[in-house]
Amino acid sequence: MMTTALFKGMEGVFIPVTDPELSAKWYEEILGFSLIYIEEEAAVMRVAEQSQTVVCLVKTLNHHPMKFPENNFGVGKYYNFIPNDIEETHKRLLEKEVKINPMGGDGKTKFFTFYDPDNNPLGVCQ
Repeated sequence: MMTTALFKGMEGVFIPVTDPELSAKWYEEILGFSLIYIEEEAAVMRVAEQSQTVVCLVKTLNHHPMKFPENNFGVGKYYNFIPNDIEETHKRLLEKEVKINPMGGDGKTKFFTFYDPDNNPLGVCQ
């Protein structure tokens, strides 16, 4: 007997940052996210108009970039964003001088990691 799914998607992703206002500007100008709400402790942003997922940039004390525990699966970040076109996304981030790793993957699946101003690793996969 299959268990009925309890969830239909991901509502929010939380990213630790040093300054929500500065980070929100970067996420807007570089990634095209749109600001929904901002206060001193956090900025809430929509990934895309049609996306249900929001990204919450949370001000942290003694900030440390997100670090995924060491593993043999090759994973170094907590989540991947879905691009409209991965090649174009990689190219545009390079042009905007974002810290970015080379593209990886095989014929069907491609992926890469880039970093926000607080050096948080963010994944892209298509």
